[in-house]
Amino acid sequence: MTLKEKLKLLTQENRAILATNFYNYETLRAIINAVKVENTPIILQLSESSIHYMGLETALGMAKACIEAENVEAWIHLDHGSDLQLIQRCIASGFDSVMIDGSHLPFEENIRLTRSVVEMASGKDISVEAELGYVAKLGQSQKFEYTRPEEARAFVEQTGVDALAIAVGNAHGFYKEEPHLALDVIRTIREATPAALVLHGSSGIPDDQIRAAIKNGINKINLATEIKNTFMGSLKNILHNTDEIDLRIVFPDAIDPVTSLIKKKLSLITNA
Repeated sequence: MTLKEKLKLLTQENRAILATNFYNYETLRAIINAVKVENTPIILQLSESSIHYMGLETALGMAKACIEAENVEAWIHLDHGSDLQLIQRCIASGFDSVMIDGSHLPFEENIRLTRSVVEMASGKDISVEAELGYVAKLGQSQKFEYTRPEEARAFVEQTGVDALAIAVGNAHGFYKEEPHLALDVIRTIREATPAALVLHGSSGIPDDQIRAAIKNGINKINLATEIKNTFMGSLKNILHNTDEIDLRIVFPDAIDPVTSLIKKKLSLITNA
């Protein structure tokens, strides 16, 4: 099943899938371990910065190798793409899905940019995700301006995107105070468009709000910050208490807490 087909099915059945970013072998290994235990599908995401860090071929090859070796159901997605040349490389290299983030642009410019990426992916069974509305990124003001349902409808109709990330009280990175998702906005956007709806910035959102977001129409839930924070926090604690220099001995103990985190998130989403 392609990710395009999976997203359509999730939308029809009012269910969601977890999408997790990975940054190195250890965070990828942690995610795959959790998926193997939970026997649940997942989307593996690479940001542009992670691709620049690891290299496109290395990162993609590592993910594909783990998927095949462990026989898990997973897809590989470019998260927050902005470089059209890199997006084209991802499409040509075998990514299952790409995101073009033109959310910072005026509405019509976002449409034109997004439509150009949809045309790149045309005929290749590759899912395209876009973002509409202000979802604060790291370092930006966490002001909450919601995506307008009428604009969501027009945006999807004019671009043909498969998935749409929306602004409903969510933000990337750590929240300064407990977030409160606008469930009525999610529900109204769900009624306005057939595209799969994506919740970015799920790190720090309470479990009950995640469940409610799914019930009201969210189909893809992105998780990144908690993964980095859990891995680095565990690793710092380990290094503070050991003189061991063999990273093959040290790193596994930092992988396990991330696996536990992903297992919890998979269970939450599967049982929502």
